[in-house]
Amino acid sequence: MSTSVNPSPGHFTTPVLALDRASVPVTFLMCPPKLYDVTYVINPWMAGHVHDSSRVVATQQWQHLCDAVARVAEIVFVEPQPGSPDMVFTANAGLEHDGIVLLSNFFHKERQGEEQHFYRWFDEAGYTVLTVPRETPFEGEGDALFAVDGSRLWAAYGPRTQRSSHHFLSEAWKIEVVPLHLVDPRFYHLDTCFAPLEDGSVMYYPQAFDRASRERIEGYYAATKRIAVAEEDALRFACNVINIGSTVILNEISRELRTELIARGFHVVEVALSEFLKAGGAAKCLVMRLGGSAQQTTH
Repeated sequence: MSTSVNPSPGHFTTPVLALDRASVPVTFLMCPPKLYDVTYVINPWMAGHVHDSSRVVATQQWQHLCDAVARVAEIVFVEPQPGSPDMVFTANAGLEHDGIVLLSNFFHKERQGEEQHFYRWFDEAGYTVLTVPRETPFEGEGDALFAVDGSRLWAAYGPRTQRSSHHFLSEAWKIEVVPLHLVDPRFYHLDTCFAPLEDGSVMYYPQAFDRASRERIEGYYAATKRIAVAEEDALRFACNVINIGSTVILNEISRELRTELIARGFHVVEVALSEFLKAGGAAKCLVMRLGGSAQQTTH
């Protein structure tokens, strides 16, 4: 079953499944786009889009995403702060597991101001907050994704995160860290081109990785468990997907990919996120998965 959400005020175009949130104990951190704008260029997507994003439309699209997520998970919120227009992309705030947050250490100075705000939020929420040295860029859940069974941590290096940061990931959770090298600047974070799904499959764009990294992915996932997306869908950030149980929430995708996901048993919820693509982000970029001991009020 597929559901879509329009970019302007509107509703789900097909009935939304009535899912039991109590059976899916997942929490996400989101940041309202009150101050969102493209004010600088730090990735290829931003080029040509400085001050070109409509905050009105972005707010509508973000609210539709928030509504879709709220149907299957809990949400907590962090307030945006002046001078940090990209705080809306909370996936880059850090990486959380078992009540421990490894805080992001942004590569670009334009985003380094976010770190103090996210540190304060995680600290006040009751998490143990760890940091990495300033000379070691690490961009959180954007570049590090746990395998569904928690047995390993897929961690990227390339445009943003340095491979030397992987040592800190391993130390924080005593877990195997599998390095993946990103080689296409359009896919500057791992979560833009790689998504472990809860049915044990993976959705990924092979051309975003070097040969050794593709071999690591394909050595772990059987051919029947690999969903290799075409460039058309990769450029729509199809791999930037929020997955809770059998529900996948993502930007608008091709009919072919939608059909494949439905055939695999997923309930597909498409949310138009064109205004955030102008900054190089989509659904998954706009949420950070949480667990552990957060004390914030949920909505």
